[in-house]
Amino acid sequence: MTLKSRCPVALIVASLYPGMAWSINPQPIDVYGLDFTPTFMFSESYDDNFRELENNKQSSMITKLAPSFELKAEDRNSATRLIWQPTRYIYHDEPDASNTAQRVRAESIMEFTDRHRLKLEAEYRKYERTESTAVEGINDKLNNKRVGGLYTFGAKSADNQIDFGANYAELRYDNGDGINDDKERNTTAVTSTWYHRIGSNTRGLLEYDHTHFDYLQASSPRSSKSDAVLAGAVWDFTARTTGKVRLGYERKNFDSSESKDLNNPTWQVDLQWKPRTYSTFTFLARQALAEGDDGAEAVKSTFTQVGWRHGWTERITTVAQAGIGRYVYEGQSRTDNLKDYNLAVVYAMRRWLDIELGYRYRDNNSDADNESFTRNVFQISFNVSL
Repeated sequence: MTLKSRCPVALIVASLYPGMAWSINPQPIDVYGLDFTPTFMFSESYDDNFRELENNKQSSMITKLAPSFELKAEDRNSATRLIWQPTRYIYHDEPDASNTAQRVRAESIMEFTDRHRLKLEAEYRKYERTESTAVEGINDKLNNKRVGGLYTFGAKSADNQIDFGANYAELRYDNGDGINDDKERNTTAVTSTWYHRIGSNTRGLLEYDHTHFDYLQASSPRSSKSDAVLAGAVWDFTARTTGKVRLGYERKNFDSSESKDLNNPTWQVDLQWKPRTYSTFTFLARQALAEGDDGAEAVKSTFTQVGWRHGWTERITTVAQAGIGRYVYEGQSRTDNLKDYNLAVVYAMRRWLDIELGYRYRDNNSDADNESFTRNVFQISFNVSL
């Protein structure tokens, strides 16, 4: 068996392609005064390299069964919801890759007065990863627990607002024989953001983030503390143009004297332009230090993506996205250049039924041995609600 991993690449890019095309309008059921909303997604796909390998590629037809159950309560000043999402993946040509994922999430938003607001959230995820695995041909088995909160002081119409946030997360692996034990960690983060109104639709911001990565292995060279300071602006010009830009600098200080501390410019840009109500353009750009893997103590991750969603008729919508990423493994002579393209056509057949045809192409060009790959995924999905 060959040890290999591309975790920073897989995690960052995968999170940038949500199921954003669905247009169904689920109808909730009243359960003792609470809104209960069940939905169900069924998909069939063909993946020609689901483990993202340069050699020994594995392909398969994959069935995805993904029910979702949401329970929500709302009143004048608060809203709370609970979501349970079990998901079954069936790899017809490679049964060993089949797995079941679980996700439970709770959220609560409370507005005590117009100047005091609090958002709380908690999430548990148990899932398996077929790509970027520690041992070639064996799924990584993960579970993640996370709790967090964000307190906001200041009225929405005031010249100044300030956010105070805190998060705690535990990452664990369920593989046997010590596989992935070096990646298990606890993460504690605090953040504070000051917003100052500089126009009717624009606010400047100044943000400070502090994160402590505590790896469970006592000898881990990756335990560290990261600090980042960012400045920028957030704006909303009518319903057509919205955006948030943050630029700054981060420093990563390792607990081990054997690891070299890192400094890195960082930015986060999110822009959305809607020239028409039925057409939306998006631009996303990120640069930050990701946690290290595959022998690296950290990975400098840069990713840029453009997207276009357009409703040609009331029932037919297309989605197109193109992304380019660059990942520099600190302490190693390795750089990965990733291209990620997504196309989808959605047919809103009924209020309660969407049908989507999709295609995804990923191309990773690495200067390290056995880390390059190409991947094609063809998919048809059915999203059903009441």
